[in-house]
Amino acid sequence: MNVKKVVLAYSGGLDTSVILRWLKEEYGCEVIAFCADLGQAEDLQSVRRKAFATGASKVVIGDLRETFVKDYVFPMLRANAVYEGSYLLGTSIARPLIAKGQIDVAMKEKADAVSHGATGKGNDQVRFELTYYALKPGIKVIAPWRLWDLHARSTLIDYARKHGIPVPVTKAKPYSTDRNLFLISYEGGILEDRWKERPADMFVWCRPLERTPNRAEYLEIDYQRGDPIALNGRKLSPANLLARLNDIGAKHGVGRVDIVENRYVGMKSRGVYETPGGTILHAAHRGIESITMDREVLRIRDSVMPRYAEMIYYGYWFTPEREVLQKAIDASQANVSGRVRLKVCKGNAAVVGRKSDSSLYDPDVATFEADQVYHQGDAEGFIRLNALRLRLQRLRKAKRG
Repeated sequence: MNVKKVVLAYSGGLDTSVILRWLKEEYGCEVIAFCADLGQAEDLQSVRRKAFATGASKVVIGDLRETFVKDYVFPMLRANAVYEGSYLLGTSIARPLIAKGQIDVAMKEKADAVSHGATGKGNDQVRFELTYYALKPGIKVIAPWRLWDLHARSTLIDYARKHGIPVPVTKAKPYSTDRNLFLISYEGGILEDRWKERPADMFVWCRPLERTPNRAEYLEIDYQRGDPIALNGRKLSPANLLARLNDIGAKHGVGRVDIVENRYVGMKSRGVYETPGGTILHAAHRGIESITMDREVLRIRDSVMPRYAEMIYYGYWFTPEREVLQKAIDASQANVSGRVRLKVCKGNAAVVGRKSDSSLYDPDVATFEADQVYHQGDAEGFIRLNALRLRLQRLRKAKRG
């Protein structure tokens, strides 16, 4: 491949640091390091300096925090998207935005190619490259993990030391971590043994339950058309609202998940995640929906949620099918406005109150006391009609038997 200029998705971690140097040596090309600021709580100026020291000709840092939460995380939360019952998709939803940022830089800088640090075994390679091709069909893609002979993280550590590249991992703790405003993920090392408990010193965000406060904390979250807009009566930007909920959730040990998931490429993989604010928002959104969404609309939306979650997990964000589903999901949120009250304590975020001007809950109808609206005798015909097919089945069997 004849390449003169490459835009690399650069984090400053082990993989992308080695890749930056490897690209220069392998292709003799100019490498532009693109670092997306998604709220990963890092000193990005230090990352910038490290990229230049490793050989980057230019470093572009894009502040995408508000865009990430408003245009990627919130649409996903409107769908209540969960992959395989547990994973809130925090890494998955970040990849299309990072890849889009790379393409924007590649077009501006007239680069020949883009590159990423995803392995040939994982999902991220699909997520990055589907986005590249969807946004710039003719772009060249360099995926070093599918090309080089550095096939283990221990080998990468040796390569980095040989070339004087400082790395944040060691052979004793070869964790692959990813962090943004929505989650922290951990893979590799001792986690590859599915029987061993994850090390207590691995976590950097959520407190262990034994160190969380004994007193519960109550929160009130305001929603408008399916999106959270205020916390405890104070309006906040999407990124600031999520950041505040992260602090609260982490303090109370909310959002730790340890799962074995099915990767798109076919293998099973163990992942450990911390998603404190996202876990609270998932519960809160379900809470406000429970009083504002029509039953059948809710069922239709929930029926497409697994497919929508798969699209995000597999990397199909910039696709016509995801956009069509998004429009349907967003339409279902037209009346999802109001306030939710939650009790956060010892790893749990429980909805304890809901109110809305769009509420479909009518206490005059739902009451167990006497009312003038619901005629209980009407239920007899309703039940008999719904039981008709069951009765006919049993009668037919009785005749045959």
